[in-house]
Amino acid sequence: MQSAGTDPKAEVHPLATRVMNEIGIDIGGQRPKSLTAFLGKAPVRHLLIVCDKANGTCPRIWPGTYTRKYLPFNDPAAFVGSEQETLEEFRKVRDQIGKAMKTWAPEVERAGSWSNDNET
Repeated sequence: MQSAGTDPKAEVHPLATRVMNEIGIDIGGQRPKSLTAFLGKAPVRHLLIVCDKANGTCPRIWPGTYTRKYLPFNDPAAFVGSEQETLEEFRKVRDQIGKAMKTWAPEVERAGSWSNDNET
C-alpha cells in the first residue's frame, strides 16, 4: 500500500504522526510523495481519493487501476482551532478513514479484484 498526493507537503504533519501512534501505527519514517512518483511507474490496483482538491486534479485514467473511489474527508491540517481542537480533528478524521476502510475492503473483495500482495 502506498500513499501519494497531488500537492504533497515537505513533511508528514506531526499531529498525523501523533494520532497514528496512539493506535499503534508508526508513520514517523514516512514522507509525503507526489502521485507522479507512481503514475505510469508502479501498478495501482485500487485508487482511493480522499479530498475534494485531489478529486478534481487527480488523473481520471490511471493505467492498470481496477477501482477508483472517492471517499471525501476533511483535511485536518487545514482545520482552524486551538491545538487541542486540532488534535481532536486529526483523531476524528483518522477514525473516519479507519471506518471507511473496513467498509471499502470487503466491497473490493466482493468485486473479485482484491489482492493480498503489497501493491497499491
